[in-house]
Amino acid sequence: MRIGEAAKATGLEATAIRFYEKQGVLPGPGRTDSGYRDYTQADVDLLRFVRRARSLEIPLDDVREIVGLRINDQAPCDVVRKVMAREMAAIESRINELEGLRDELARLQMKADEVGDDWPGGACVCPIVEADDFASPKTTAAG
Repeated sequence: MRIGEAAKATGLEATAIRFYEKQGVLPGPGRTDSGYRDYTQADVDLLRFVRRARSLEIPLDDVREIVGLRINDQAPCDVVRKVMAREMAAIESRINELEGLRDELARLQMKADEVGDDWPGGACVCPIVEADDFASPKTTAAG
């Protein structure tokens, strides 16, 4: 099948398929005598895997490794397990960061409601964000 048909069968855009091929995530498909890409069902199956893996935000390098193992008739499941564990840990860390940020914004919102719209002028852009008594003890000048 041609790239448009493979795209339709996988839910990917043709440009995405070309991108994955160019990035070495997928092997290049066979070609017709006239030079058109000629996708097999095995290619479509790999493309579906790539689409699903990327929808799970598995990094492209990991997808490339997993697909490479599969193409070489090696079971990629151990690598997949390690990638999933690593990505879940990163998500948990990000959730903790976001919860801290939410709590800090809620604290600032309460303080902001208390002080109203007094603007001291000068170099201050907004006292709600800049005032020392509003700043969290964890906040640094660079952060």
